[in-house]
Amino acid sequence: MADIDRSLVRSLPLFANMSDADIDRLLARASLRRLLIGEAVFEQGQKATQFFLLLHGRLKVMQVTSEGQQIIVRVVHPGDLFGFAQALQRDDYPGTPLAAAESLVLCWPNEVWGHFVEQNPHMAVNAMRTIGQRLQEAHTRIREMATEEVERRVAHAVLRLMDQAGKREEDGVRIDFPLTRQDVAEMTGTTLHTVSRIFSAWEGQGIVRGGRQKLLVRDRARLAALAEGEG
Repeated sequence: MADIDRSLVRSLPLFANMSDADIDRLLARASLRRLLIGEAVFEQGQKATQFFLLLHGRLKVMQVTSEGQQIIVRVVHPGDLFGFAQALQRDDYPGTPLAAAESLVLCWPNEVWGHFVEQNPHMAVNAMRTIGQRLQEAHTRIREMATEEVERRVAHAVLRLMDQAGKREEDGVRIDFPLTRQDVAEMTGTTLHTVSRIFSAWEGQGIVRGGRQKLLVRDRARLAALAEGEG
């Protein structure tokens, strides 16, 4: 895998405790895939034949509900494993990861998962931690949907994105990938009109500054207060 810079791979937590030889063996079974914005890694319901690691970029995982509503269930960040359906005891993929920015993905065939976990137990620990984090976030979002007003849900979603993908700039913290108001609506179970109204109010109060698929949070403290219902 000469195309992959080993030092870039080594910087990811998954590879932190692995020797160069172990990394080389792991990469020898991998393929590299580049994704343009809007391109899907795989489709919801497709038979699961591979698992993946995001090296660069961002992915938004979409699901279509039985009622036909499209929602964003999570965002995949660099260093995240995804698509390992066998760890969830599924034979199909539960969602569709779309590239929110130009992205670089490592792909492995499913059959190597068991061998790699046996040879590198920390991979299993990492996968379990990833699943645990996703479950915790899912439970949090379910609670927010059931108990919170829309503005609080939107504030919580933006705060999560700040923590996961925030890049500090002179005027605040920018979400470091293209993010539309429709994306935020699909993350929070509301409508584009409602998110646009909320963001317009926040811009007027100096809490955020929007742009074409860009979001800059200028006042995290006020956003956090809104998330806690203290706005």
